[in-house]
Amino acid sequence: MSTPISRLDYCQYLLVSQINYTLTHLGDHSEQWSHDQVNRYLKRERITPRLIWENVHSQIEADRYGYVLFDDTVLDKRHSFAIELVRRQYSGNAKQVIKGIGVVGCVYVNPNTNQFWLIDYRLYDPDGDGKSKLDHLSEMLMNLVHHKQLPFHAVLMDSWYAAKALLLLIESLGKVYYCPVKSNRLVDDSGGETAYRRVDGIVWSEVEKDNGKVVKLRGFPKQHRVKLFRVVASTRRTDYIVTNDWTQESTAATQEACSYRWRIEQLHREGKQTTGLEKCQCRLARIQRNHIGCALLVWTRFNELALQTGQTVYQLKHGLLNDYMIQQLRSPAIKMADA
Repeated sequence: MSTPISRLDYCQYLLVSQINYTLTHLGDHSEQWSHDQVNRYLKRERITPRLIWENVHSQIEADRYGYVLFDDTVLDKRHSFAIELVRRQYSGNAKQVIKGIGVVGCVYVNPNTNQFWLIDYRLYDPDGDGKSKLDHLSEMLMNLVHHKQLPFHAVLMDSWYAAKALLLLIESLGKVYYCPVKSNRLVDDSGGETAYRRVDGIVWSEVEKDNGKVVKLRGFPKQHRVKLFRVVASTRRTDYIVTNDWTQESTAATQEACSYRWRIEQLHREGKQTTGLEKCQCRLARIQRNHIGCALLVWTRFNELALQTGQTVYQLKHGLLNDYMIQQLRSPAIKMADA
């Protein structure tokens, strides 16, 4: 009788497999477990985001000036059929609305070492739990402050999360945020003397271009103000960043702080390309949740090894193929015949 498959076994499969991440592929290449055995395991297992924290908390080098990043990604299921958790939603990667599973992630960055760790995530399932992406972010933030208790200075997030309730929540926790706002966001930079205007339509002096300006966001409390910075990202793109950091007086420093947001995008890309994060085609929500949780645990392991060895996640993954090639050149399983 074979030993039942475990979470560690399934994670090991996701870690070593190079292209195919299906249950059939695992069953075909395992001497111990069939497709049906793997399927039964994933139906009964209950992998939760807490496992990420349990695996990573001892690795984190915390810093009082740390950054907490929030962002979401969509696991592409455009070619799937009748998979639970799949819904039509906007994908920044695809630049359009697609069928997929939304994942909201939380990453911690130490700016002094430039190291980062995934510390929490949630699956977007409003039909199942009634929660929006903003709800998930707020819950993870509160959990971070009151339970994980990691020290940090600022929250970085995308314009999608620049909502009044969330920005005021961050302020109430005594934390700083840096958040882009959409170009059509209405602001007042006149102290109430003129009407609200689109943020991309206000006038900037040379001093304000370098040091930012004070504005009121429409819909916020009467006396509430934020600092606004105009960041020219490229000849075709200008970002407008709001912050409650009143010590910030530099557009260049604001741009540098916001650049750390790229780390969570790096996580999403590496997870999809090296762990099979979006490859599961099973229909049941429980299996999808367990597969996604295992894939993120695998990325966490890759990230740990990358920090230890100085290699990238891709080098670690592709190194498995390099070892296989060396082995096969030394002792080939299939030998060429001499003509």
